[in-house]
Amino acid sequence: MKDFLLKHWLKIAGVLAGALGGYLYYVNVGCVSGTCPITSNPYMSIFYGSLMGYLFLGLFQKSPKKETIEQEADKNNNEV
Repeated sequence: MKDFLLKHWLKIAGVLAGALGGYLYYVNVGCVSGTCPITSNPYMSIFYGSLMGYLFLGLFQKSPKKETIEQEADKNNNEV
């Protein structure tokens, strides 16, 4: 669990920040008429904000180097 959190902390932070941003957008801007598909419902605003936060901060996460992937593949093939 600790390894997962250390590996994906940036995406998790993006989801949390996006959820907070989506909720604040719903509260402060919202939709007066109730016909807006995203901003008329707080759950949809939170979900959409979380998704945007995940995608945005996921862009800044470093991808593993190609050499490392090949070394892990060789290691897994040798174990089998």
